Amino acid sequence: MKRLIACAWAAFACSAGVQAAEVSVAVAANFTAPMQRIAIAFEQDTGHKAVLAFGSTGRFYAQIRNGAPFQILLAADDETPARLEREGWGVSGTRFTYAVGRLALWSRTPGRVDDRGDVLKSGGFQRIALADPKLAPYGAAAIEVLDGFGLTATLAPKFVQGENIAQAFQFVATGNAELGFVALSQVFAGGRLREGSAWVIPASLHAPIRQDAVVLGPGRGQPAAAALMAYLRSDKARAMIRSSGYDL
Repeated sequence: MKRLIACAWAAFACSAGVQAAEVSVAVAANFTAPMQRIAIAFEQDTGHKAVLAFGSTGRFYAQIRNGAPFQILLAADDETPARLEREGWGVSGTRFTYAVGRLALWSRTPGRVDDRGDVLKSGGFQRIALADPKLAPYGAAAIEVLDGFGLTATLAPKFVQGENIAQAFQFVATGNAELGFVALSQVFAGGRLREGSAWVIPASLHAPIRQDAVVLGPGRGQPAAAALMAYLRSDKARAMIRSSGYDL
């Protein structure tokens, strides 16, 4: 399978000069930084250009059902692409898991977040940020972690909710919340924490955050869409994904 994918990607790259085109991609907010890097490499290697829009998977689902002309969805979960496929908005047989997300509890303040998450039980903070669990899988995972600790009801008055994980991160980054649940990829780079303190939440504390990609109706039969889906499975793209704090 890997050999077939590599051959397909090579074929797209060789024909890029003749068939170069654009592909419109709806990208889950947590995958912003790695996808920006992948898009640059994708254009350099194939000639095709990925036009990116970032936001919450829930919002993208509604937009796609209302006719938004995205050709590919890179979701923050595996349920939304599967649903779109069942409902006829996604192209059958194109869906696959491009990354497995990791959740982190993060503060800009060094030493504030311990490596077991005990800060959640101490309650020594006024606000804690998370993505809206109704719209964002990372928010749902955060609630699952708090439920496991029996802290959801206690901490609910302190919640500062963002529409997506990017907004939750901004609440902490700007000091509007002392700590928050973010994607590990937002605070992790080159194998180390960028700043502050964080608890990398064990994957066993919440359901796996499998992030699936799917070709949408407008992308059916489009060379640039097929090329990007193949590129996401290439060793080069997978290395960038892993180095950004995701599992594969």
